[in-house]
Amino acid sequence: MIAILQRVASASVDINGERQAQINKGLLILLGVGKGDTEEDANLLIEKIRKIRIFSDSDGKMNLSVTDVGGELLVVPNFTLYASYKKGNRPDYMNSAPPNEAEPLFDFFCERISKLLSTSRGVFGADMQVSLVNDGPVTIPMDSKILKN
Repeated sequence: MIAILQRVASASVDINGERQAQINKGLLILLGVGKGDTEEDANLLIEKIRKIRIFSDSDGKMNLSVTDVGGELLVVPNFTLYASYKKGNRPDYMNSAPPNEAEPLFDFFCERISKLLSTSRGVFGADMQVSLVNDGPVTIPMDSKILKN
């Protein structure tokens, strides 16, 4: 499972011109589910995301977590995180989990993390317009496979 964390001042998701979700200070999380991912992958990412210290303290050092600052989360499903671009000019997404496997894991991730932090979410399979005010910018890629080692 891959998560791209973006520290934001605000972020939102619109679908067909309608606001679906919006957060203020916190993290925009683009979440990709790969073939073979399990609830263990989701749990590893959740634990790291809620504890990673990427928010500034009173001295301007990145010493605080999203939990520490009372930040919000916006989780957006994104199968393109598993794009393979090695051959040709059109990426393939063969390493992404098929929708019938990915959607339940996306739901599991969102339900579990929402018990820990204020969480909004995009809509699985929808054509979404994501807006953000990146704070920093601070962007951190995470891969659950790396957390397993």
